[in-house]
Amino acid sequence: MKGSCVCGKVTYEITPPFKTFQYCHCSRCRKFTGGAQAPNLFVPPLQFQWLQGQEYLGRFEHPDAKYFATCFCMNCGSSLPWAVQGGKNIVVPAGTLDEDPGIQPQQNIFWGSKAPWFNSPCDLPKHEEFPTK
Repeated sequence: MKGSCVCGKVTYEITPPFKTFQYCHCSRCRKFTGGAQAPNLFVPPLQFQWLQGQEYLGRFEHPDAKYFATCFCMNCGSSLPWAVQGGKNIVVPAGTLDEDPGIQPQQNIFWGSKAPWFNSPCDLPKHEEFPTK
């Protein structure tokens, strides 16, 4: 299963099965994604491989975090998979996958620190494209 950044300079491949698929609502993930939560898949390092563009990878490790880090394309700014500090897992932002992972998110974590403005997407109106005026 392949994934990529917006500009396509960085590509990767992951191999199922996945450890877990979850939404993280912590403030660090919200800041990194710019969204209400981060939909992340977890895979062991042996099930992950960069295919191209490693020279475009940027990484940030938060000095106060035990596991949290970020990885991004230095050309387009897209979020990309990252190895947790310590390297035991690869966190794959689900939105960077180029195909359906075949599983659904299983849980929400850090629910107690969710954004105060968060509304479940299921409770909002749905439009196939831009809404009409």
